[in-house]
Parts: sequence; C-alpha cells; structure tokens
Amino acid sequence: MLIVADENIPLLEDFFADFGEICRVHGRSVDAEAVRDADVLLVRSITKVNRALLEGSNVRFVGTCTIGTDHLDLDYFAEAGIRWSSAPGCNARGVVDYVLGALVTLAELEGVELPTRTYGVVGAGQVGSRLIRVLRGLGWEVKVCDPVRQAAEGGDYVSLDEILEQCDVISLHTPLNKGGSHPTWHLLDAGRLARLKPGAWLINAARGPIVDNLALKDLLIERDDVQAVLDVWEHEPSVDGELADLCVLATPHIAGYSLDGRQRGTAQIYQAYCAFRGEPASVQLADLLPPPWLAEVALNGLADPAQAMAMLCRAVYDPRRDDADFRRSLTDNDAQQRSAFDALRKGYPTSRREIEGLRVRLDGYSPDLRKIVEALGGELV
Repeated sequence: MLIVADENIPLLEDFFADFGEICRVHGRSVDAEAVRDADVLLVRSITKVNRALLEGSNVRFVGTCTIGTDHLDLDYFAEAGIRWSSAPGCNARGVVDYVLGALVTLAELEGVELPTRTYGVVGAGQVGSRLIRVLRGLGWEVKVCDPVRQAAEGGDYVSLDEILEQCDVISLHTPLNKGGSHPTWHLLDAGRLARLKPGAWLINAARGPIVDNLALKDLLIERDDVQAVLDVWEHEPSVDGELADLCVLATPHIAGYSLDGRQRGTAQIYQAYCAFRGEPASVQLADLLPPPWLAEVALNGLADPAQAMAMLCRAVYDPRRDDADFRRSLTDNDAQQRSAFDALRKGYPTSRREIEGLRVRLDGYSPDLRKIVEALGGELV
C-alpha cells in the first residue's frame, strides 16, 4: 500500500509505517501524477484535493491534519466513494494561546487594561468556543457571532453588525465559505471594516480571505487608531509586505503550530484511518509527546494579576518571536518571499507547547490569581 503525505506532517512513520510505504511530498507540489498509485493521501491546508487531483487514482482515504476543510472537495469525495477525515480541534488550543499572546502585546503597546475591553468572537466552532471560554473565565465581556449555530441552537448570539459597533477587540475564527447561506469570503469587506470602533483591534487567525486584505491595508493607512494582527493572508504564501508592515503582529499561518497541536492532528487522522480499516488504534499520542520544557511556574500570591497573566502566556508562547522571524523573511522578490513563508512553517520550532495543563504553584491565597490560572487552563498545585 502507498501513502502519499505532506512532508510537514509530524510523526508519520510512528503512526502509519505499519500500513505501507510512505512517500513524502511538498504540500504545494502534490499533483495527479504523485497520487496516481496512492491508496491514502494525507495533507494539510495548502493542498487542494479535488476531482482534478484524484480522478483515476487509487486513493480511497483522504486525511487532512487540520481543522478546516475548505481545501477538500467533499462533494466529489461522496460521488467517488472516497472516505475522508479532518482533525477538528487539533490545534485549537494553540490558536487560543496565539490570540492571548497577541492581546498581551497589544495591551502593552496601547497602554490598555485588557479587562476593560469588550471582545467580539466571530465563529464559535472548535477554536472560537475555547477562546470564549477562556475570556469569560477571566471575567471579561464577550459577544459572540455565529449565524450557523444561532440558527441551529438559538442562544445568546449577536449579529456581526453588533460586533462591529460595540466590540473593542474582534477575533475571527470562522471557516472559509465562498457560497452557501453564510458565505465568509471577504466577510470583512471595505464597508464593514470602515465601521470598526475607534481604537479597535482586529485579529485574524482563521483564513486569509475572510478579510479583504486590500481594503484592510487602505483602512490601516487612513486610520492609525485601528490595530491589526494577521496570521493568515489572502494570497498566501504570497504576502502583501505593505500590509504586514502596518500590522502590530504579522506571522506566517502558524497560530496553531504548537507541538501538541501538530502531533494531535496526525493522531486524529491515524485514529480515523484505523476506523476506516476496522482496526483498533494501537499507537497512542501520549507515548510519543515529549515532556514540556517548562514543567512548572511558581507565583507569589501578592503578584500583580495583569503581570502574572502576561508572564504565564509568554512563558509558554510569545508571538513576537514569530513576528520577528516573519518580518525578516519579507522581500520584494515574490518567489523568495513565497519560499521563505513555507520554510518558516516547515522549520517551525518543536519547543512550542500549550498553556493548558501548565502546572502553576501559587504561594499564598489570591482569588484573582487563582481565577486567572484556572481560566487559562493551568493546573494549580
């Protein structure tokens, strides 16, 4: 059996070696010839998997080690009898940590206290729901827009108009849909971007085309009160260098790139493939993940809550490092810049872990610090 896989998927041999031969391919180079004799195709979000790629091949199972599925032609899979699986939630915590790191950075630069802001989360799926839980656990005011969930469940959701009009911080976590009843392509177009509150912060760690990048660049040139954090770009791996210069933080689509998240994605696809074959999963992720380099943090009960929160977030992950690496890679030569974008993702450090589960020793009684640690997902000891 032949398994064709994106070369950036971790732990491939650990999970899939017993099933057959593994052929690693650059994700943007996967073509019909590469998959013609394959039985299994494993990808990430940069590979478009559709009729043109798979028709006439032997592929009967497609796995994407990502949350999103906008790069998969699910209608064709159904027509062709191809089983597939994504990895919902695999990197959600990493994205939450990215947003928290961005908030800490923005607060320091703007001289703003985070608890005083009103937060708008657009999309309450795997990532958005986790972020909402953390922000509300901290006691902050959060408004949520998710028309799909609202239609299915009802509940305390608001319109995108209300998010734009009332929220100081807007974080985007919706899937990318070009059509259907709830399209999100250019969800924030020029008209909606113009309605951002004075001093608003916009964070996009979902998909680049959810925001009209050209319109956002024009807005940031006209309004220096609006601050933007972008991890995703409309035409990536090509990036508008002028737009990146205008952002407070700019990174190469790595918001969810914690070691835990990347390896969790592979584990979820492995489990789905075992189910497809009707076999038990014999390999466990817990046996493969290394221990985190930061095992425990100690806080004095007299510590300032805002400083303690910033330290806990940055101790595990600080997006400023990725921002600096990315800015050094930007060049006017498009081919070089595209190559550098992929190189940063391929060579991403394996030391990045997640806040959830971090052991925090609290010396002295402090309900405020306890609240912060518990909201962030830390383990009080």
